[in-house]
Amino acid sequence: MRLYGFFRSSAAYRVRIALALKGLDFDPVSVHLGKGQQYGEAFSAVSPQNLVPVLEDDGHKLYQSLAIMEYLEEAYPLPPLLPRDPFERARVRSLALLVACEIHPLNNPRVLNYVTGKLGASEDDKLQWYHHWVKMGFTALERRLASESQSGRFCHGDQPGFADCALVPQVANAHRFKVDLGDFPTIRRINDACVALEPFQRAAPQNQPDAE
Repeated sequence: MRLYGFFRSSAAYRVRIALALKGLDFDPVSVHLGKGQQYGEAFSAVSPQNLVPVLEDDGHKLYQSLAIMEYLEEAYPLPPLLPRDPFERARVRSLALLVACEIHPLNNPRVLNYVTGKLGASEDDKLQWYHHWVKMGFTALERRLASESQSGRFCHGDQPGFADCALVPQVANAHRFKVDLGDFPTIRRINDACVALEPFQRAAPQNQPDAE
């Protein structure tokens, strides 16, 4: 199993957490996004979108972090990252999608670089943009995690799973860009419970071979 990623990519971070929670070993292949290696000939042959992560397993290439995590859940079902009940599975997926579809795309480096480059926004404008979308998404996520009975020590119950794989990288990004998370105590509590665990520590950006 081979994972193409970059230590700072939150999408690759999600997949690393899922792999670590399932106890799956992989060979990391670094694609330095800051140096534009994703657009080089070698990686273009791997990823038509020039995006990380890409997981190679059993001769197949898999794209898009949540689709990769779904594959891991089906191909390597133990320990499970999704609950068995269909309603609960939908809940967990919706929490993960709130992060992966509503927050992350608006704060992706490609978007931020376009905002400051093509649109001429200042660095202050870029940070305001970043903070706005994180706080908007986290406001909805906090409301759900704090009010829904299925929440527990983690996003769903008392075992880390699919939604936590999405949450932790987004919190890490928020810290990196100095977003004030004071209004999100449930998110902070769940994140703290996650990052105290060895699989999350193993997957953390600062513990990757290509960390800078």
